[in-house]
Amino acid sequence: MVRIRPRLVAVVAAALLTSACGTLTTGVRTAPAFPSDLPALTPSASAARSAPSARPAPRPTTLSASALRAAPNIPGPWRLAFSDDFDGSSLDPDQWVTCYDWNDDGCTNAGHRELEWYLPGQVSVSDGALVLTARKQPSYGSDGRTHPWTSGMVSTGRRSWTGDPQYTITYGYIAAAIQIPAQGGMFPSFWLMPSGSRTTPPEIDIMEAIEFTDRAQMTLHWTDPATGKDTFSAAQYGPVDYPAGYHVFAVDWEPKSITWYIDGVARYRVTDTARIPRVPMEILLNLAVGFPKDPPAGVDSARMKVDWVRAWQH
Repeated sequence: MVRIRPRLVAVVAAALLTSACGTLTTGVRTAPAFPSDLPALTPSASAARSAPSARPAPRPTTLSASALRAAPNIPGPWRLAFSDDFDGSSLDPDQWVTCYDWNDDGCTNAGHRELEWYLPGQVSVSDGALVLTARKQPSYGSDGRTHPWTSGMVSTGRRSWTGDPQYTITYGYIAAAIQIPAQGGMFPSFWLMPSGSRTTPPEIDIMEAIEFTDRAQMTLHWTDPATGKDTFSAAQYGPVDYPAGYHVFAVDWEPKSITWYIDGVARYRVTDTARIPRVPMEILLNLAVGFPKDPPAGVDSARMKVDWVRAWQH
């Protein structure tokens, strides 16, 4: 029986660029809570000047096209290792698959008790963007359950458990320009998980919009050596009207640190090397539904758009 990875994420807030050795908020994901009055990470006065405006235009993005596609603004030589600008009319099958490794005529993440069943038909490429569409449309899954929603996801992992991954990366700068949906009850994510694994940790969540669309969460998961439990550290950045346009979410994953960037500005950092993954990881983008709350009445569809995805390495 397939063991679906229990990717439960508790929402926490921390200071800008807080070290994992300092006042970082951490926890074990056994009974996550999602308070409605959760504070968001507020930009400082200097950071606010470089952060996107509260209501940026939907397109073009808050950054110029050339800036969006430039190599990371971090010292050192970089080479482009992976790239997709979604300029065609369909998804590139040499780079992406439309399910987790446990694909069996679709898939879901049972660990979250999500509402969606992921199907290829909910993934499309048009007008220079990848579009992941969630619809309130019942789907009977190979897990023997009827899922009230269908949705879309892409991964650079394997087409099936016996296949080979499309692409994996160990260390590098991984970035994507994403427009998250405005509808409530959606769980858009851009993240990395170990190649060939049905469970995590480790896990690097580059961007998650959990319950609130004006806050981007950045999370690192690792196994606590003392307890063997999945432990995490996280920060949120906002409020920003993320659904109003594309924003660039990125992570610089190095052997001695992980730094998260939003629109080119460093927002969070972990420097405890014991917590940093050292295994090949797949790149994933997905539009989950119903975590941590069901969509409100009247919401029957949502779209997550991705302008491009790139990865650089030293």
